[in-house]
Amino acid sequence: MLEKIIASDKQLFVFLNGLGTETYDNLWLCITKQLYWTPLFLLVLYLLQKKLSWKNIGIMMLFIAVLILVGDQTANLFKDSVQRLRPCNDPEIKDIIRIVKSSDTFSFFSGHATNSMATTVFVFMTFKKYYRYAFLVFVFPLIFAYSRIYLGLHFPLDIITGYVFGATFGFLFYKGYQYLQSKYFPEV
Repeated sequence: MLEKIIASDKQLFVFLNGLGTETYDNLWLCITKQLYWTPLFLLVLYLLQKKLSWKNIGIMMLFIAVLILVGDQTANLFKDSVQRLRPCNDPEIKDIIRIVKSSDTFSFFSGHATNSMATTVFVFMTFKKYYRYAFLVFVFPLIFAYSRIYLGLHFPLDIITGYVFGATFGFLFYKGYQYLQSKYFPEV
């Protein structure tokens, strides 16, 4: 059963990765770096600031920082335990795929997918009270995580697992933030 899942995961990866062309490689290399997403992050901060106090935003930022730390360390723990080779290093497929970027670390599961989904769920839970189109924030983790497949760094199952962990962490941290806010900072 597990072999069948891994084989299907590799087939889907080969298909998705094969959709890329050299024309767009530099674009996807930019997309995969968090630094280039700074304008989006600043827009989110601006939209939060319009609805919440700076004190409340400070508390949110603290929760998000710890959320990212937890997501990152959980992904690293799994990577070191499972030790699944990245597509770019997998001897079964590395000669038939497009490798735009390489890494010698392990693949399962994606920290990029985990953290992008975790922070997005956390922000969405806040945004949905104030903004009708809050669901649009989910475009970020979809594009960001796909970049990892495009570049040859993660299998689809790595991304999906990262999404599940990230969504779970994001929801739980939001609930913790909500509890702390109502109990200790009701005026915020």
